[in-house]
Amino acid sequence: MGRKQSFTETELLDTTKKLVLEHGYDGFHLKLLSQHLSGARSTIYQYYSNKEEIVAACMKRSISTVLENSLAIDETDPMDALEQLLLIYAEESTLHQLLGDASKINTTNSSAAARDIEFIEKAHMTLKIQLSRLFERAQQDQALRQDIPLPVLVGVFFNLINTPNMMNIPTPDWGKLLFQMWVGGAKS
Repeated sequence: MGRKQSFTETELLDTTKKLVLEHGYDGFHLKLLSQHLSGARSTIYQYYSNKEEIVAACMKRSISTVLENSLAIDETDPMDALEQLLLIYAEESTLHQLLGDASKINTTNSSAAARDIEFIEKAHMTLKIQLSRLFERAQQDQALRQDIPLPVLVGVFFNLINTPNMMNIPTPDWGKLLFQMWVGGAKS
């Protein structure tokens, strides 16, 4: 009889992310997760008690990466900082899709999931404040058009993240190209 293979917490969260993105929160369940991991389903419970905890931890990990990288940006030049932010968001382009289901997580029976969701909400607010601050400074510096309302500039900026990379350009180069398009427009 062979030994049971197990998996790491990283593998568990990576697989969770993939499956939640493919099936949505409602279509994700522990049986599906265990079918995509090498090891016993019981191993899942060594890390997390339930679906809510696993998905909340997955979301927290994704936004933590974005938050850590975003807060490390030098904001001296707001336009350079915005370009760096776009690259960070492009690297984690599925973040908003993943977090879209955060409100579905029932945290009443899981203090761990409740803590993770609270962290996610605070991190999201921190990122939103940073982005608003950079956009306002860029407009004050007249690096961005002032005749276009700030919410429009921010909205288009975020929609860049969802632009399909049909040419399969490496993400850093893709992010730079998107930023150039956003700043310069399509007009020659």
